[in-house]
Amino acid sequence: MTKAGTLVAAWHDLLDRHARATWALERALEPHGLGVSEFEVLDRLVEQGKKVARVQDLARAAYLSQSALSRVIGRLERDGLVSRSLCDVDRRGIFVCLTDEGRKRHKEARATQRTVLAATLFRRGLAISRQASALHR
Repeated sequence: MTKAGTLVAAWHDLLDRHARATWALERALEPHGLGVSEFEVLDRLVEQGKKVARVQDLARAAYLSQSALSRVIGRLERDGLVSRSLCDVDRRGIFVCLTDEGRKRHKEARATQRTVLAATLFRRGLAISRQASALHR
């Protein structure tokens, strides 16, 4: 296979793994009352270790547009998992705060998410490593 063919094959494999992982996560997280984006936002809030996060920073960390993140935050806020507040210094800035219920829901769903990721991403990890190595030859 040519270098370009290997590159395209690796791209297609990445897209395939992403789609399979996303589909599996959506199904697995549903019993927890979360979708992939909702879980990802909760996960980023927990991982950062701070009490609050700016929406702009969260959008970058969760790979969501500001409008998509706003909808996700709205759903999480409706379910009592996060709260929003205005920045005291810059009234244009909005903070998102993880609630106790949000922390609890994240903890309950985290093992499910990690199990699905391990099953969908690492199963073919060796093949991906080989493809990447072939590109650098």
